[in-house]
Amino acid sequence: MIQLNSNLNVVDNSGAKIARCIKVLTNKSYASIGDTVIVSIRKALPNKKVKVGEVHKAIVVYTKKQTKRLNGSYLNFRKNAIVLLNDKDVPQATRVLGGAPRELSYGKFHKILSIAKKPI
Repeated sequence: MIQLNSNLNVVDNSGAKIARCIKVLTNKSYASIGDTVIVSIRKALPNKKVKVGEVHKAIVVYTKKQTKRLNGSYLNFRKNAIVLLNDKDVPQATRVLGGAPRELSYGKFHKILSIAKKPI
């Protein structure tokens, strides 16, 4: 569960490494896999697309909290992670490092699954 001021890893090649959640864009006070959040970049690589202090939209791809799938199994990860989005809700990067959960295909984020290494 991602909430206000949660630190998140960025798992794409946009240049950001760590971001902090500043707003959850759902009616709940927390976000899970497939939800959209607004983040502020805390750590970034030099000479890349994003800079420290910038504010971006992002989609949550990994959470430490267990998520129940439709077939009854549970899915959880070792870290909380996001993929940065641009203004048109399309991934800002050209590659997602690691896999992406199939739950993203239920929404409008098919592009993240196609640029990920493998669906989980």
